[in-house]
Amino acid sequence: MIDLDVPDAESMTALGERLAGLLRPGDLVLLGGDLGAGKTTFAQGVGAGLGVRGPVTSPTFVIARVHPSLIDGPPLVHVDAYRLGGWDELEDIDLEATLDDAVTLVEWGEGVAEGLAGDRLEIHIDRAHGADLGEVRHVRVHVVGDRWDEDALAAVVRP
Repeated sequence: MIDLDVPDAESMTALGERLAGLLRPGDLVLLGGDLGAGKTTFAQGVGAGLGVRGPVTSPTFVIARVHPSLIDGPPLVHVDAYRLGGWDELEDIDLEATLDDAVTLVEWGEGVAEGLAGDRLEIHIDRAHGADLGEVRHVRVHVVGDRWDEDALAAVVRP
């Protein structure tokens, strides 16, 4: 597990951009954390790093958005599972159709989207607690499966 503190929204976007440099078609990233923790800000960084058509905004009401690449890379499929009632409703979106060809990022994916891929990154973002911590977020990156080398990943995501 990789733990790091992110001081502000700009740094959260930069973290997403750094991770995007490692992402390839077929990768699944699950994002968890409380409302306002920084999941969409992180996703915006991933979109910028992948060079996709934007803007990358929260897909809460449309459930999923596909952002095509502007630079011949993989598209970003950005999903918000917040309003989904579980696996059956997620399956109705038919993410399997694009999973192999796109980078799939699922906000609120914990406990819902793990069945999409055996290899994935699970990223949980929490607000840091303490009067002097302001915008600081604590980010935990958990590697699942054989796709990721945790040491190489840690070298990229740590500023």
